[in-house]
Amino acid sequence: MDFKWYIVHTYSGFEKKVKLNLEERIKNAGQEKYFGQILVPTEQVVELKQGQKRTSSRKFYPGYIMVQMVLTKETWHTVRSTPKVTGFVGGEVNPTPIPDEEAERIIRQMEEGVSRPKPKYRFEEGDEVRVIDGPFSSFQGIVEEVRPDKEKLRVLITVFGRPTPVELDFIQVNKI
Repeated sequence: MDFKWYIVHTYSGFEKKVKLNLEERIKNAGQEKYFGQILVPTEQVVELKQGQKRTSSRKFYPGYIMVQMVLTKETWHTVRSTPKVTGFVGGEVNPTPIPDEEAERIIRQMEEGVSRPKPKYRFEEGDEVRVIDGPFSSFQGIVEEVRPDKEKLRVLITVFGRPTPVELDFIQVNKI
């Protein structure tokens, strides 16, 4: 059988529920041999909440799931009639599958996110940030240097009327 990856559009915020409903419908219809993986593309992110490091998941593509399947009229109908599914991406009646390389890239990105969680925000030089943890908590500053390999920033904070460079972790600041 020729399994292909398809992108399915869902109501935003209902991706996991759609995945569970679709898996249940496939099982009830006896179509397990026509379906492979069903994925909600997410990555793990680290953030600081109330002084604690917390890991949460963030969706790459809110409102979309990936379905590996053999496209037939029956499988199309199973997916399309699942509650909270609005349709396929790339053609409503005869959807276009995404290239296998693209699906593999997304899966690899998901696996990397699990093994090494990313910071919630991405920073660039010149970004305005507010310090949320440490001795400079509630100070504002401007990012002077970003070191993604060490997950550190050099931020210019005004202390006693003078700009002072301070090195902080990514999770110690929020973008303004």
